[in-house]
Amino acid sequence: MYKSLKKCMKLKKSAAALLAAMMVALPGLSVSAMDPVMTFDEIWGGESATGYTVIDGNGVIEPFQVDIVGKMNGGSGDSRSIMARASGPLIEQTGGVLQGMSGSPIYVDGRLIGALASGIKEMAPYTFFITPIEDMTPLWSMPDNKNKSRLASFDLKKYQEDKAKKAEEDAKKAAEDKGESAENKEESQPEGAAAEKPAAEGAAAAEEKPAEAEKKPEAEKKQAEEKADKQEEKNAQAGEKAPAAEEKQAQAEEKPAADKQEKAKDQPEKAEAAEAAASEAEAKKMEKEPKGALFFSGFNSSGLEFLKKRLDPKGELSFVPMGIEAGQGFLSTRYDAELYPGSPVGVAVVCGDFSVGATGTVTAVDGNKVLAFGHSFMHKGNVNYFMTDASVVGTISGPAAGMKIANMGAIIGRINQDRETGVAGIMGEFPSVVPMKVRVEDKTLGRQKDYGVRIAYDEDYLPQLTAGIAYAAVSKTSDTKAGATAKVDFTIRTDALPEGKVVRSNMFYGAEDVGQNIVGELAQAMNLICGNKDKESDIVDVQAQISIEEGRHTASLISATPEKQVVSPGETVNFKTTIKPYRGEKQTLDIPYKVPSIQQDGVMHLDVRGGGFIPVTAAMLLQQVGIETAEEEGKNQKVADRLKALMDTPKNNEIIIAPGASQEPLSEREQRRLIREAGKAAKAQAEEEQRNHKVEFLKEKKDDEQNRFATDYIIDNVIHTTIKVERK
Repeated sequence: MYKSLKKCMKLKKSAAALLAAMMVALPGLSVSAMDPVMTFDEIWGGESATGYTVIDGNGVIEPFQVDIVGKMNGGSGDSRSIMARASGPLIEQTGGVLQGMSGSPIYVDGRLIGALASGIKEMAPYTFFITPIEDMTPLWSMPDNKNKSRLASFDLKKYQEDKAKKAEEDAKKAAEDKGESAENKEESQPEGAAAEKPAAEGAAAAEEKPAEAEKKPEAEKKQAEEKADKQEEKNAQAGEKAPAAEEKQAQAEEKPAADKQEKAKDQPEKAEAAEAAASEAEAKKMEKEPKGALFFSGFNSSGLEFLKKRLDPKGELSFVPMGIEAGQGFLSTRYDAELYPGSPVGVAVVCGDFSVGATGTVTAVDGNKVLAFGHSFMHKGNVNYFMTDASVVGTISGPAAGMKIANMGAIIGRINQDRETGVAGIMGEFPSVVPMKVRVEDKTLGRQKDYGVRIAYDEDYLPQLTAGIAYAAVSKTSDTKAGATAKVDFTIRTDALPEGKVVRSNMFYGAEDVGQNIVGELAQAMNLICGNKDKESDIVDVQAQISIEEGRHTASLISATPEKQVVSPGETVNFKTTIKPYRGEKQTLDIPYKVPSIQQDGVMHLDVRGGGFIPVTAAMLLQQVGIETAEEEGKNQKVADRLKALMDTPKNNEIIIAPGASQEPLSEREQRRLIREAGKAAKAQAEEEQRNHKVEFLKEKKDDEQNRFATDYIIDNVIHTTIKVERK
């Protein structure tokens, strides 16, 4: 690309003519081969260079003047960088080097030296650092172990076709249900009319399609010419400033080889002085401005703040609530996309009704391989993100920092490396995705809304993103965030369980922000699946249904009285249980409890509690003295077992009757005795389970499930009762 630009510069004296020629030439340029490279060791301070970027909606890749200040090499293991200063009409127009220009390719004598990467706090906005291209190209050969799930890569084209087909089938079915099938319509029309209409439409479409195909190249050519004319007028008004920059470069190119060698002799001293002058800047490396901007679409302020804390806890990124081109969305794709050094490009982790990503600039292209940004996106190493094209809107400059605003457009490939020196990806290859659907109903407002997104399949971010999207959907739909009660149902289809799905429902109350309570168990389930130590689990999709209502739907337990005081092991006894809803009338419930068949004779202490309460039991006493219990052993369980445990966890709106510890104060001696007996009982139970192939254990577990009673309220306390067990 640079060679083509250089040739144009020799033919035309003005920058406007250069840009016009470039616009005409770009469609015919070959980007299959990498531009020639200048190594870090060949670069000298004081040399003139040229950068390329897009700064406005005309889409033209424009040059800007760069002066190399010096090189910085922190030593073994540290990253290298080149200090530089930008100048010229374009940089004056933008007010300096901006976020979003990251990745802009920098050339010296027609050879690519690297990517514009970052500026430094409290320094002039015209000074910046370049990431050497030598440190970026290794990204193309780094291991790529992502996108390996058994789920096929998401085919957006097929998705759109299937969606259209389904819509057509639904419409046809609806017509049939109303008695307006194709046969009935045909009878009501003149003979032959029904057949003639589709034929006529098909012929018109066949004629229209070639016409559109013929018009398209002409339209594109006309658009390119209009853009070039516009830019030519713009630069003509700038007078002789732009030609001065070209003349400077031309003079440098025309110097004799002897002069070039003489200059090279002086460069070590200049470079040494430049490096000394940059020592203070090197010391301030940790004070760099945020590495880039994350663009968000669909999030309100609450949803954005919630996700920001989870995606960027160190505050390394700036967050911008914009970034999707109107009417485009993320469900479009381009299979014939072309990128050039200097083109805008996007990286996205979520697309759909909510989107999360960033935009920057392409540094280099080699065939379908792309390098961009000159710094990390979120510094996650080997990744699995969407690569998108992008369109620049404009620039915003400020005294401390500025930004190039761009919209992310169609998906054009996959980003597979997110490293310190930049991002790398492949055009035409698409990432595996996890579709997520969220339905939110605000019963108070009578409002219901459905949301759909596609999340790039990356286990590092799936838990945070699914939780963040669920929260954002609630905060965006409901005006009832504080002092509200919510019911949540979610299903995760995955091969992490033999049943093929994780299903969970629960109720929550939040005095301040019920939304944060809602997403906890969803995040927990996704963390278990994505953190599977044995294998990478496929996640087919995630679906959540959330209903929210103003008010506190909680209740307190008042009493629980057994219908009889003396029972036998294995017998079921009903407890007449009284609850008091918040600011409501008392209610009485009959709750059955089955006594364990292995229960010993004597007084049995029982806890009657809400499902969200965990009572102090002998197991907790064991944990306090360091004895491993079943709960502690759960940390070493298989993911499938832990997911089942999550699904079986008592719900906040359930009343649980379960054995509890004595409520009388225990002496130290009694506590030690209880611990010894609990330890013996646990050991005996384990031996019994092994002998009986865990039949009794499974039976007891089933009995325990029968001792759970669902209510319409979140039970917020625990009470205690007793029965006497006697064997007959």
